[in-house]
Amino acid sequence: MACRATSRTRGPAIAAPAGVSSGSKALVITVRAKPLSPVSSLALEDDGVWVARLRSAPVDGKANAELVDLVARHFGCAKSSVAVVSGGSARLKRVKISAKNIEPRHGKNGP
Repeated sequence: MACRATSRTRGPAIAAPAGVSSGSKALVITVRAKPLSPVSSLALEDDGVWVARLRSAPVDGKANAELVDLVARHFGCAKSSVAVVSGGSARLKRVKISAKNIEPRHGKNGP
């Protein structure tokens, strides 16, 4: 599943897949965090929201740090390219991925 932004100038417009809104240099995904899960995983649900099952507790930013690491591994980019842009203390978050080539390394159900 390649993530491409829609083009306004030349060529056909290719929409980003469900659960993904793509800009010119960044990708923003909506993630529902589920802390204290038995295993870490990232999966795309049918409603277009990514579900992150995190082993860490939502204390002192540990779950957010694990989320950044999980998203970076899933999309094959550096952790410095991933940031939680909204919902830092909520379960529903918007995560920005700033990388040149953004493509999930795993299928719909994660690693």
